[in-house]
Amino acid sequence: MSLLRAEQVGKTYGGVVALDGVDFDVRAGAVNVLIGENGAGKSTLMKILAGVEQPSSGRLLLDGQPVRFASIREAAAAGVGIVFQELNLCPNLTVTENIFLGRDLTSAPGVSDKAAERKRAREILARLAHDIDPDAQVGTLRIGEQQIVEIAKALVDDARVLILDEPTSALSTAEVEVLFRVIGELKQAGVGVIYISHRLEELMRIGDYVTVLRDGRLIDSKPASEVSVAWIIAQMLGDKARDRPRTAARQAGEIVLSVEALSLPRAGGGLLLDNVSASFRAGEITALYGLLGSGRTEFLESIYGARPAKGSVKLNGEEISHLPLAERCRRRIRFVPEDRQRDGLFHNLSVGGNLGLSRLIAFAKAGVIDGGRERSAIGEMMARLGVKAASPQIAIGALSGGNQQKVVIGRGLMTGPLVMLLDEPSRGVDIGARGEVFDTMRALADQGMAVVFATSDLLEAQAVADRVLVMAAGRLTADLPLEAATEAALVAACNPIEAPRNMEPAQ
Repeated sequence: MSLLRAEQVGKTYGGVVALDGVDFDVRAGAVNVLIGENGAGKSTLMKILAGVEQPSSGRLLLDGQPVRFASIREAAAAGVGIVFQELNLCPNLTVTENIFLGRDLTSAPGVSDKAAERKRAREILARLAHDIDPDAQVGTLRIGEQQIVEIAKALVDDARVLILDEPTSALSTAEVEVLFRVIGELKQAGVGVIYISHRLEELMRIGDYVTVLRDGRLIDSKPASEVSVAWIIAQMLGDKARDRPRTAARQAGEIVLSVEALSLPRAGGGLLLDNVSASFRAGEITALYGLLGSGRTEFLESIYGARPAKGSVKLNGEEISHLPLAERCRRRIRFVPEDRQRDGLFHNLSVGGNLGLSRLIAFAKAGVIDGGRERSAIGEMMARLGVKAASPQIAIGALSGGNQQKVVIGRGLMTGPLVMLLDEPSRGVDIGARGEVFDTMRALADQGMAVVFATSDLLEAQAVADRVLVMAAGRLTADLPLEAATEAALVAACNPIEAPRNMEPAQ
């Protein structure tokens, strides 16, 4: 039985059709999976269900009765909650304040009961198997912890329909298992869960019903027991479906970047990085594999100069550890952050503005930007990466997650880097765009660039990299060539109990 139904829902923005007569049923006590490429219309449909957007046509039915949510608060009052793909938190507020923002617990009319809120926040976080301090400022938390807080916000309201948009994109394996347990509890309580993810193995594991959108249209909807991964990919991509066979590891060139005995202290004691040494070669793709908290992000940020780590960093044999971030950029080291919304994009600029920002000096002539040169370079980069945008002048926020990721990568490529560091480049990116990002990484390596990417996806590390480094508890625990990077070897190297204190860099 449908708890919530979208019936012939359409949505247009100007002349652009985002949704075209889509039907979607949310069944009570079931996980209703919604799949599609970036730009397929998934987020638009979810925003309509959650009251963020209004449909241009069609209607919504809740318990068989027509409804129209004028705001996200109206939808929440009716029992429809949402966890957005892009985190929607106030970094300057505490965890408790974020969880209860707009839904205060009161001890008297107009008086917030802070003690009760803190107690309830602690209970919800415990349900999610986390001991995050309810009084901690959200801005001080790791992105995975912030995602837990976002999920906790949704659990405060006893929602009848809960929309989870890419809820595991920054979670560790253990945290994913906890989330799945909570989802199971919600199903037992009769909640209709809408689950969106690009991790197809997750969808096959927990989904009860599968609906596929493509180009704003409903393609098919079936019970999960009747579909396979191959069927999902075929429906998602249509004529674009194609295999990307794994090629043999490419022949690496000379060492371009080397780090030795890199250490980074943790606030409150201990080490985020503990004596890490490694080297990276021209023309080679290196995966930095590790779970949340392993130190992989801190390692890349330290190389880039965003963290004050101790140790040696050499570029083409020259010591650069004393150089600030801006100078390392000038030496052609580029970094693509994990959180593209917070750290990678300038939301007040257009697509072209974001791309061209890294080369303003090169475009300038006598202090004036040469518009022709700038437009030409931006157009070439958009074509090179396949950025889907009507024009470079369109707002960056109008692009899908996958295309935004391409813009962040493209800005780094505009400077012709020697080393490209990418932190979770496929986070929140659909299978089609993910393949395009990986193809771009391969092309960069083929051109002689040293490409290093951090990932928590074991299959991704095996499929894309020529070599895999494994990190656990801030230490490098394995340096494996492609043929030795088996699932068993990677999982074993993630065990921090067995992590050695030192490893020599690969030569």
